[in-house]
Amino acid sequence: MSLQEQIIAKLRVKPSINVESEVKERVAFLKDYVKKAGSTGLLIAISGGIDSAVAAGLCKMATDELSVETGRDYMTLGVFQPYGTQEDIDHSYAVAKAFDLKHTAETNIEDAVTEVALEVEQGLKGLGIHRHMTHQGKGNVKARTRMVMQYALSFELNLIVVGTDHASESITGFYTKWGDGAVDITPLSSLNKRQVRQLAAYLGVPQPILDKVPTAGLWDGQTDEAELGLTYDENSDYLEGKEIAPASRERLESIYARSAHKRNSIPGI
Repeated sequence: MSLQEQIIAKLRVKPSINVESEVKERVAFLKDYVKKAGSTGLLIAISGGIDSAVAAGLCKMATDELSVETGRDYMTLGVFQPYGTQEDIDHSYAVAKAFDLKHTAETNIEDAVTEVALEVEQGLKGLGIHRHMTHQGKGNVKARTRMVMQYALSFELNLIVVGTDHASESITGFYTKWGDGAVDITPLSSLNKRQVRQLAAYLGVPQPILDKVPTAGLWDGQTDEAELGLTYDENSDYLEGKEIAPASRERLESIYARSAHKRNSIPGI
């Protein structure tokens, strides 16, 4: 078995999908988890990007169906988490409107991140290192602070925290471990980016979001594809078992090997 075949098997990506069946399966997966956990619903942070939009649509379908089937009120809480002023915050609100989310909350993380950064820089100063945090390090603090906010809300409301992780991110480890890579449930995990886009079109994600350049928004001008040095089309082709350019294959497999620790649970002895 080639490394490509091993990766595809591990991440459970299909070479093609029936979108309607995938939606039904993932909604059922969410419903079953909520019932078994005895929770009151789902929490999804809505960034304004396509991944969180698809997850939000699936969550809303799941809690709506549960409410009808049980006669109890289940909620999907959409959380908006700008860092200061977010230029595309209207896209987050557009997702909530498109899926008729009745419950939303906005938690601005700027002050909390600033305080953490100041304390880190004080710690560095104590080590004789006089500089600001790197923008990559501060970006990771943003991801982790967002998760602290989500889990604080979920605890108070007895909600399950839903992640937007999918196979095209997993293969590259393109998430902050124990930050945006640590959630309760991941309904998109076996889909590649192309397949997420297929679900987005089916669910009715607003067009401006479908047209956006993918970014984690960790610092100004950051884009996923520039950061990785690979396109999502190449990434998706690889995960569908197709041939890609040798240089792209080598880079993707190299990143996969380097990021193994992000896909693993905490090691013990």
